[in-house]
Amino acid sequence: MAEVAQRRIPVAAPALVGREREYVLDCVDSTWISSSGKYLGRFESAFAEFCGVRHAVACCNGTVAVHLALMAQGVGPGDEVIVPTLTYVATANPVVYCGGQPVFVDAEPRTWNMDPERVAEAITPRTRGIVVVHLYGHPCDMDPILELAERHGLWVIEDAAEAHGATYRGRIAGSMGSLATFSFYGNKIITTGEGGMVVGDDDQLTALVRQLRGQGQDLQRRYWFPMVGFNYRMTNIEAAIGLAQMERIDWHIGRRREIAGWYREELAGEEGIELSPEQPWAESAFWIVCAVLDEDRFGPRDQVMEALDGAGIETRPFFYPLHTLPMYRELNEGKEFPVADDLARRGVNLPSSATLTREDVAYVCAQLRGLARC
Repeated sequence: MAEVAQRRIPVAAPALVGREREYVLDCVDSTWISSSGKYLGRFESAFAEFCGVRHAVACCNGTVAVHLALMAQGVGPGDEVIVPTLTYVATANPVVYCGGQPVFVDAEPRTWNMDPERVAEAITPRTRGIVVVHLYGHPCDMDPILELAERHGLWVIEDAAEAHGATYRGRIAGSMGSLATFSFYGNKIITTGEGGMVVGDDDQLTALVRQLRGQGQDLQRRYWFPMVGFNYRMTNIEAAIGLAQMERIDWHIGRRREIAGWYREELAGEEGIELSPEQPWAESAFWIVCAVLDEDRFGPRDQVMEALDGAGIETRPFFYPLHTLPMYRELNEGKEFPVADDLARRGVNLPSSATLTREDVAYVCAQLRGLARC
């Protein structure tokens, strides 16, 4: 008798539920498959309108979006940029690309984001700006950070790679900093396969981002290059997918919130599980539904993940705090980041794709509950 294939629930998968195929085939049929074509401008315009800003510049991924934003802000050798330690490495690496030094700040337990009080302590005469991250889709507490930045003459960049559609006190993620960056990787709330975006209201900053993205070419004089730039362009095919995703952005965001609600309902009253937060002043995008596990009740996090994998459930750990990584460890010798260290040790990302069913979520939660010690 043939073996029955084991059920497998991925931690993330794209939801291609709109006109993606139609638009991509249009690119192929028209031969506009590279970094020119009608879908690029349409995607940028749609995304700028969604974020409530004047400008959006598409690029090839979220990491280079951060790099472009930092370059536009003039980060260079000797400059310090404050970033959270509990984030994906792509938040800090572009600071180093620019010749600067990332200065890490601990998380705070309410949102798992950068602690505004620790930001104040990290400012030095060499500080140029602050990169905030809306971790796992929950907005950072922006007002105290923006006020602090204004007081010290610093800029703020929002790394909103994980927070499409999240809001902070009624303001949408990506509309509060001098610039903001997004990722459209395949596991994000909307996707272009690979891809990123830099958004903002400042005409000069966003024009500089656009120029840097295209090898530094003068925006008014073709093939004239007054500066060293980068080939960070998005393709028309990627933009076609992105536009199709934008046409159903409310569905994508709504599905993430619905799935997070299913997890809350299924695990209501379960001791030892702290699910993704949502503060009264915020509306999380719930890019990934997370659980921070009590070790007395569930044992080591990695053992829980291994058991779930055996049940056909893919999970992943929280990001390693950046201060623990080899290339950044020496910069933080003697410093302590207790909140980030604790969350990273106990946190697990649960399946969160928009394609999940209520039955999928119930199965994941049943398997997780079954791992609790009596």
